[in-house]
Amino acid sequence: MAQSSMKTAAADVEHPTRKPRILRAKQRTEATIERITSDARNLSSDAEPATALPVQSAEAGPKATISGSFVPHTVPSPTPARPARTRGRHRFLTLSFVLFFVTPVTLAGYYLWTFAADQYASNLAFSVRSEEQGSAVELLGGVTELSGSSTVDTDILFAYLTSQELVSKVNDRLDLAQMWSKVTVNNDPLFAYDPTGTIEDLLAHWQRKISIIYDSATRLIDVRVLAFDPADAQAVAQAIVEESTALINALSDTARDDAINYARDELTVTSDRLKEARQALTLFRNRTQIVDPDIDTRNQMGVLVTRQRQLAEALIDFDLLQDTTRSGDPRIAQATRRVDVIQKRIDAERRKLGLGAGAQEGVVFADLVGEYEGLMVDREFAEAAYTSALATHDAALAEARRQSRYLAAHIRPTLAQQAEYPERLKMLLLVALCSFLGWSILSLVFYSLRDRR
Repeated sequence: MAQSSMKTAAADVEHPTRKPRILRAKQRTEATIERITSDARNLSSDAEPATALPVQSAEAGPKATISGSFVPHTVPSPTPARPARTRGRHRFLTLSFVLFFVTPVTLAGYYLWTFAADQYASNLAFSVRSEEQGSAVELLGGVTELSGSSTVDTDILFAYLTSQELVSKVNDRLDLAQMWSKVTVNNDPLFAYDPTGTIEDLLAHWQRKISIIYDSATRLIDVRVLAFDPADAQAVAQAIVEESTALINALSDTARDDAINYARDELTVTSDRLKEARQALTLFRNRTQIVDPDIDTRNQMGVLVTRQRQLAEALIDFDLLQDTTRSGDPRIAQATRRVDVIQKRIDAERRKLGLGAGAQEGVVFADLVGEYEGLMVDREFAEAAYTSALATHDAALAEARRQSRYLAAHIRPTLAQQAEYPERLKMLLLVALCSFLGWSILSLVFYSLRDRR
């Protein structure tokens, strides 16, 4: 024993953390033994008492005798399981299920089949069409289309169908408040309309009675109108078609008017510019007495060439006279005067054309040609702009004579023969689903909070 204690002490010195581990293991073992002993004591106390018999001692061996007979050990019977008891959480689940599922579903079913009045539906479908065909006058100058795409018009119409303006117009025509209040609010407070409401209330009820489905891919609009009378539903649907057609026509007229006004203004500006260019050219001709400087230039060059040829001939004659006559011959003086006169005429012609040393004195013909060419360029540009503006104006007028945008209703307003709304079974199932989900979430939250405590 002493040697074993020394070994244990040495092991504790080598491993200082071993001793606490052994102590903790020992404590856990003792706690387990005590728990098992306590459970056995409880079982013995709950079991029926057996016949008192002498217990075999450890020294007596595995068997004991009373009056010479063999008696085995008495084993206590296990305690039967206790019956389940209703606890608070069970009562909470039952009460919450009744409140959040059974009650809403029952009330919804009772209201839908007892108070909810039958409603009739009128369906219609339409789209905005836009003609893409161009007029023949658009070939001049590459004039583009004046009509826009129907995509924007369809988006505008979709927003217009849920606007207060449309509700006011239809209400003025059909008295929507009277139509939707044929079933009083006292009989059906959920689907009936209170006729004393404001236009905002009527707009909110409009959004409940009118279902609009807009397919952005095909640009088709489907509308469903509900009313307590099938004729009323069809009348409201027809009013929607007419008001939508009026809106599309107004948009088309506005676009055409804008295009025509713009084309007319542009035509007026270009016409005035062309008139100014022509008037400037007329003033130039009156001032210079020249109709076409190009023709005059060719004439002046012809005159200059002729004078130069005459000068050449006169010089030849002068040289011949000098070779064949005496120095005082009067024919030499006459030839000299003839050469001087021709030279002066050539200089004068050159000055008119802007050539020579004295070209900058006075108005030369080259300046007149440059001024004339500038006026001609202005006139040609004004004529081209006027032609383009005139083509645009004619295209705008041609566009105005035909309807480029229109509302195409491929499903006219229908007249119902059977009340299909409200969809009672679908609404009841939806209420049941929402109630069950709400109750389930509430139960999960309750148990989550309970487990955290």
